[in-house]
Amino acid sequence: MSNIYMYVVDRDFGFAPNPFHGYCTLATCKWKIRNSAEVEDWVIGMGGSTLKATGKCIFAMRVTEKITFNEYWTIPTFLDKKPVRNGSQKMMVGDNIYYHDSSSNKWSQADSHHSNADGSVNLDNLNKDTSSSNVLISKHFLYFGREAPVVPHELLNTIGYQNRIDHRVFNENTTNGVRPLIEWLHSQGSLNQVISDPFNFSDSEKRYSVNNNKVS
Repeated sequence: MSNIYMYVVDRDFGFAPNPFHGYCTLATCKWKIRNSAEVEDWVIGMGGSTLKATGKCIFAMRVTEKITFNEYWTIPTFLDKKPVRNGSQKMMVGDNIYYHDSSSNKWSQADSHHSNADGSVNLDNLNKDTSSSNVLISKHFLYFGREAPVVPHELLNTIGYQNRIDHRVFNENTTNGVRPLIEWLHSQGSLNQVISDPFNFSDSEKRYSVNNNKVS
C-alpha cells in the first residue's frame, strides 16, 4: 500500500530535490517526508505563488531507495551528487552534503547551497536538515522544472489537494483519483530525465538560510 506525499515547492534550484546524474534525490529540507516516506511511496512537488506556478507539477518521484546520510556520502554511485561550488551549475547544487562522525557525535556539512556565504557550516540549516538522517532516492521520476505542466483541476479536486503550508498524504489504494493522477503524470514526459532546468537554476551559486528564509 503506497502513500503519496504532496507539498508546495517554494524554491527550485535543483537542490531539493536534486534531479541530476540519473537519480532524483531528496536529501535536505522536508525532513518529515524524508522520515516517513518508504520505498514505493511517491513524493510530488507542486508549484505555488512564489514560483508563479500554482497548480503545476514541478516533479514527481517514486521512492526506489531510502538510505542514511552516511550511506549517501560513501556510496560511489552518488559521488557526483557532492557539491562543487566552483563547478558547473549542476555540481554547485549537489545535495550530498552531510556526514555524521559517530566517534565525535558531530555532523559535517559540505560547502553547499545550505552553507554560509564563506562556505562555513550553517548551523540552522544543519540542525533542520538532520532532523531526519534519511535520504530518498528515485530511479523512477519525472522532473519538469520550468516546463511544469498544469495538473487538471479535476484530478486535484478529486483527491482534495490544496496548496498550503506543510505536506499532505494520500493513500494510493483508498483515495479516489490518486492513481489517475499518477497515470496522468506518466503521460507528460520521459522518466528519469531533466525535462527542463529548475526555475531558479540561474541563481545556482546563491545560498539559502532557514534562519531568515532568504536566498542570498
